[in-house]
Amino acid sequence: MPSVSLNGQSKRRRAQEEVVESRQFLTFLVGTESFAMPIASIREIIEFSGLTEVPLMPAFLRGVINLRGSVVPVIDLSVRLGRAPTVVAKRTCVIIMELQQDEQQLLLGVMVDAVSAVLCIGVDQIEPRPSFGAGIRADFVDGMINVNERFLVVLDVPRVLSVDELASLLGMSAEDALGGGPEAIGSISGAAQE
Repeated sequence: MPSVSLNGQSKRRRAQEEVVESRQFLTFLVGTESFAMPIASIREIIEFSGLTEVPLMPAFLRGVINLRGSVVPVIDLSVRLGRAPTVVAKRTCVIIMELQQDEQQLLLGVMVDAVSAVLCIGVDQIEPRPSFGAGIRADFVDGMINVNERFLVVLDVPRVLSVDELASLLGMSAEDALGGGPEAIGSISGAAQE
């Protein structure tokens, strides 16, 4: 039998109404700065164990890795954010992301200095992006999270890892840039096997 409060509402109904929508974020380090991204598009996190460099690629594309038979391009997030390249250390890892591009699922690796934690944050705790002072391109910032009196920048993953923008920086089609075209697959696969 449901319990009833003095005002006639059941405790269960009030509890359901009080549930605040929340989102989960992965927090990580790029250099000494902490960032966060929604976990929705994260497939897995792997320890950095080397990669194959691809000649004539811009600095943000560190190379490719073989992930269970799939060739996955790896982007150095530090370089993408306009900083120095990531120095590989014990805690360096690659966050494997699944991105949607023209109704096709693409895998992309994001190299970071260290992964910190997964946070469950109420939507009402996410501050809008500031108009200045974040130290990175404003369109890369989705919002800010206050954690222990420090703000974390929440990255706008579709913008930071925009396949179309990355492809235009590479000077090729989006499909070829991430290994979708036959020439790119052959040249990247060949490089990965060497």
